[in-house]
Amino acid sequence: MNTPRNPTRAVRIGSVTIGNTQPIAVQSMTATHTQDIDATVEQINALHAAGADVVRIAVDNTKDAEALAEIRQQTEANLAVDLQENYRLAEVVAPHVNKIRYNPGHLYHHERDKPWLEKVRYLATVAADNDCAMRIGVNCGSVDPEKKAQYAANDSISPMLDSALDHCRALDDFDFTRYCVSLKDSNPQKVIEVNRRFAEQRPDVPLHLGVTEAGMPPDGIIKTRIAFEQLVSRGIGDTIRVSLTVSNARKPEEIEAGRQILDDIAHGRVRSVVDYGLDSLNIISCPSCSRVENEAFIELAEQVKEMTRYAAQQSITIAIMGCRVNGPGETDDADLGLWCGPSYVNLKRTSESLGQYSYDEILPKLKDELDALIAHMS
Repeated sequence: MNTPRNPTRAVRIGSVTIGNTQPIAVQSMTATHTQDIDATVEQINALHAAGADVVRIAVDNTKDAEALAEIRQQTEANLAVDLQENYRLAEVVAPHVNKIRYNPGHLYHHERDKPWLEKVRYLATVAADNDCAMRIGVNCGSVDPEKKAQYAANDSISPMLDSALDHCRALDDFDFTRYCVSLKDSNPQKVIEVNRRFAEQRPDVPLHLGVTEAGMPPDGIIKTRIAFEQLVSRGIGDTIRVSLTVSNARKPEEIEAGRQILDDIAHGRVRSVVDYGLDSLNIISCPSCSRVENEAFIELAEQVKEMTRYAAQQSITIAIMGCRVNGPGETDDADLGLWCGPSYVNLKRTSESLGQYSYDEILPKLKDELDALIAHMS
């Protein structure tokens, strides 16, 4: 099967080039704590051995950045850094990585009086000076509040799209074109729609595809496959990540799943795409990554999946997030949400907080809320 590709520009990321008819690259992200150098190096090398073209690492503070310098010396993998909420760390980490990823929605967290264009100019300068590519990473749950306020509350796609296009124009104006874009949501149908719309307006910009908080396998792979089949078959997508909630030892499964989906699409082994999850229980959970502050989050996600089997035919979404960075915002659209801290789990009903509970207490509390929601819907 000869799949056409959008005529995107070539963007080099270390030894790999994406776009411009190059093979679609497959990525993953470490789930270890970055400051645990030995564990992080082991996981990077395991992902690299599994076929990861790029491995992303989260850096949230100067100690993480110091660890990254040592990690760089112990791996040949192409490394990307996730700047989290502190864009100023770019100049510290850039010498040690091949790509910088920033989230436009996180730029307002630091130096709030400084215009975002000035911050983007700084990032572009740092990237250019250090031979780095960049990714503009837009996520459904962390869109810039000012951009989000311009649209109706039920329109999550337009703010994401506008944010990405604004940042593309900014980088172009700064004569920095070595970048790609990602637009991610936990709903595969929204991923399809927002990426399709972006590709129509900027077919020259390489796209990184992914369904964020896809969840545990096999459900997480199925959701991701739905989005990838519809986009890649239309020539949209230059690099991908399958985001799964799995233990550290199983992270290479993300690479295996990504390669399998791409191979299936190339050989025409695709499925009919339906509107996912409208008439059944939908559990979304973020991929295990270095932002997770308690690895009990992974076990909790599995327990939630098992405990809620009795509600399988209910049109209800439950979100389980592993950190305080994305957890609060990315549970707002779920009927019931859990976002996990080091010692407590925060329980929510849409955007309403229902309190904090220990990991031992949360399942019964969640079940009570789920039963009440089902009763209300009956």
